[in-house]
Amino acid sequence: MNEKESQAVEEETLQAEENKEEEVVVEEKTADAGEEVAEEEVTSEQKEIEELRNRLLRTQADYDNFRRRSREEKEAAAKYRSQTVIEALLPVIDNFERALLVKPETEEAKSLLQGMEMVYRQFQDALKNEGVEVIETVGQTFDPHLHQAVMQVEEPEFESNQIVEELQKGYKLKDRVLRPSMVKVNA
Repeated sequence: MNEKESQAVEEETLQAEENKEEEVVVEEKTADAGEEVAEEEVTSEQKEIEELRNRLLRTQADYDNFRRRSREEKEAAAKYRSQTVIEALLPVIDNFERALLVKPETEEAKSLLQGMEMVYRQFQDALKNEGVEVIETVGQTFDPHLHQAVMQVEEPEFESNQIVEELQKGYKLKDRVLRPSMVKVNA
């Protein structure tokens, strides 16, 4: 082999080595680019998974709140189920009490009054079993949540803002006011 041929072979060998190095660099760049794409895909998938997890947690919290509100509404409905009936019966109670204030003059009227008193007591017991309470008034401090002041008087034996007289009974059903007491309050 002459010198030109050996130089050509040498150049071809160098060229081949350079080409191989370039291929390796290109392959490395391609691999790096592939890894970057894979990392971007993994990152975007992780973000999507995190978003889905947050949505799931919010949905679970919303459902828990819904169940709690539903349970509370059912309990309140059961607790105050008789409110409308009792409110309708309050005037009946008032009329019963007015009828019991009448003084009988005959024996027949006295026995009728005794029967009314028995019915009135049964009625009161039934209301008490249902959770109805009479609102305390005379001698109590005026409370606008429980009492309705219709008159203001000056009585020396009572303190200021103290209830002097009850004009109409007030009633509560458990912790809810059905009808406030109508009262006279000391000035």
